[in-house]
Order: sequence, then C-alpha cells, then structure tokens
Amino acid sequence: MLSALAGMRVAEPGAGPLRLPAAVRLLRPHHWVKNAIVAAPLLLYPADLSLANLRLIMMAVLSFCLLASTVYVINDVCDRHADRAHPVKRFRPIASGAVSLPLALAIAAVTLLAGLGVGLWFSPGFAGVGAAYFAINLAYSFGLKNVSILDVMIIALGFVLRMVAGTIAIGVTAGVWVMICVGLAALFLALAKRRDDVVRALDTGHRKSLAGYNKLFLDTSIAVVLGALLVAYVIYTTNQTAVERFGTPDLYLTMPFVLAGILRYLQITLVEERSGAPTVILLTDRFMIGSVLCWAISFALLVHL
Repeated sequence: MLSALAGMRVAEPGAGPLRLPAAVRLLRPHHWVKNAIVAAPLLLYPADLSLANLRLIMMAVLSFCLLASTVYVINDVCDRHADRAHPVKRFRPIASGAVSLPLALAIAAVTLLAGLGVGLWFSPGFAGVGAAYFAINLAYSFGLKNVSILDVMIIALGFVLRMVAGTIAIGVTAGVWVMICVGLAALFLALAKRRDDVVRALDTGHRKSLAGYNKLFLDTSIAVVLGALLVAYVIYTTNQTAVERFGTPDLYLTMPFVLAGILRYLQITLVEERSGAPTVILLTDRFMIGSVLCWAISFALLVHL
C-alpha cells in the first residue's frame, strides 16, 4: 500500500484544487519505514523489552516521523525547480504544483512543532537529539547536499541519530559497535543511491554533488564500506559486551542472513542498476524482506531461547 502510494502520479501544475493525497504524499509516508531504526533498541536490548518501553518507542518513532516529514517538505521546497527537470521527481506535490508553497511551509511548521513537542515530552536529551537531526538535515537541504562525500555521510549520520534517540527513549546506553554498523549500512545505501543517479546520467543541475562522483569511485567506495560493515558486525556479535548483554556467544550465526541481504542489495545496485529508491526496495523486494526476517528471527531465537 505504501509503495503504491509512493508511485502515484500527482496533478500537473495548474491542475484543479488540492487533494488530500497530494498533501499526504508531501510528507512521504512511505519513507517513515526508515524510522524503524528508532525501535531497534527493543531488539538489541532484550532485558528492557516491556509493554511500557514499547509505548515509549512508538512515541519516539512518531516524533522522528514528524521531524523527517518536516525535512522532506523543506527539501522539496528547496529543490522544487531542479525537481521539475527530473524524470520522476517532477511529479512530487510541490514541483508539480499540486501543493502550493505557502501550504507546504505551513505543513512543515506544524510537523516540526509537533515532532519537537513529542521529544520534549520525553526529555530534554531526546529533544536535543531530535533538534540535532533536524538542524543537520536543514543544513543538508540548504547547501551541504551539494558537497560530495559529505552529502552521503550526513545521510548516514541521520540514521545513527535515530538509533541514539531510541536508546534514550527507553533509557539504555548505546553500544559503539552497533552504532558503527548502523552508520556503515546507511552509508552503503546512500552511496548506492548516488550510483543510481550517475548511471541514469543525471546532470549537476539536479544534484551538484554528482560532479564529485563517477561509477569507479562509487563502486570502490561501496566495496570499502561493505568490507568495514561486515568486519564491524562480526566484532559486534562476538565482543564480550554483547555476549554478556545477550547471554549467548552465538550471535555470529546470524551473519549468513546479513551477508545474503548485503549481496542482494549489491546485486540490485551493480547488476540490475535500480538502487535509486532504497525504501521501496526494502519494502517490496522479497529476497531482502526474507533476509531481514530471517535475521530478526534467528537473532531473537538465539537471545531468548
């Protein structure tokens, strides 16, 4: 349903009155799945799994969904002229004219205040992480996205901040190696998306940072990041802290599912050359979904049995 919503075409500029679906698409609800990383501590810290913490995590995810939607709206406002020259993005609500600029800014203000309000309900620390996430992405939208390398690193940092927020929400301490894994995985997805831009020969008028990328550089970067990710995951699952926390030395047995998922996404990126929509791929590709489910089930069984 979400992926279908993402693929819907919007009215051309100058079309009739605003419809609710266009305003909803402006928030990019199909991208909210990225905020599932906020809930990761419930799986990674099994001793803290409880109904009360589940409620807290749901509120934390809501906060980041609102903040992320604010970022998407602002980004679409900033990119509206470039998006009109893009074969797909020209159908976005603002670029197509389905949502007016004043209404888009009003929606962004409401989602920002709501997201930060939920964060303050948690704690100043949680709200601080949310504010940092918003500020970094605001800087991205207003210029840092044009700086190659830095653009993909900011995207990866956004996922790390989501993870940190989840640990704050349920009062646990973030582990260094799991944060490294999250950051490297996000960096891989961002590099794969840039590769798709290069393969599709998008010019620098659409994304200025593309001037600093080519296929050879991106393929090499992806290989470096994936190598580091696999090493980091092995260390995470075998270090003494994880063994004591989860009560098992066998978490490394989940490695085949991690490797399968990575190889499948690499296949999509290098062979099929369609890595431009990571969220849609993760929601619709059966092999990827199966790999994630097998990893989650095996992880849970090793920890709880």
